[in-house]
Amino acid sequence: MFRVLNVHQNLLSVTNQDEPAALIRYMDGLKAHDAEQIASTFADEIRFVTPVKSMRSEEIVAFLAALYRGFPDWTYENEPPRLLDDGSWAVRWKQGGTHTGRLEFAGFPGVDPTGRKVEIPEHDFFYRIERGKLLEIRPDPIPGGAPRGIFEQIGVELPPV
Repeated sequence: MFRVLNVHQNLLSVTNQDEPAALIRYMDGLKAHDAEQIASTFADEIRFVTPVKSMRSEEIVAFLAALYRGFPDWTYENEPPRLLDDGSWAVRWKQGGTHTGRLEFAGFPGVDPTGRKVEIPEHDFFYRIERGKLLEIRPDPIPGGAPRGIFEQIGVELPPV
């Protein structure tokens, strides 16, 4: 069904070496909380798709900036990207942090720090890449998964995503 690549060491073995490079830059940007680097990996028509909402580039960056303000210690761990048969990529992420800052998004009532530690269960995110840019990000919609699980674990009854 899929093959695992060590994309840092084996870019030349992939037909289009720009595709995993964009994903690696995105992943590094997440870990560094670097919104500019993250945004630089997006195609103009990028979509982050959940069962509840689809976000465009500006909304994705705003969401991540708010997440990092609310959870300054937010961390990511991941397995190597996997190239799937349909040409998309999958990355299994584990992420979490402690809610020590105010969590605020446009159009959503802010949540004061709860001090709660959030641990999102490991799950896959799927990425479509075209012309060397991320075109779609789609988390596997598992119970407690990101991004919805973040809100659920700090007690938000109706998460916005």
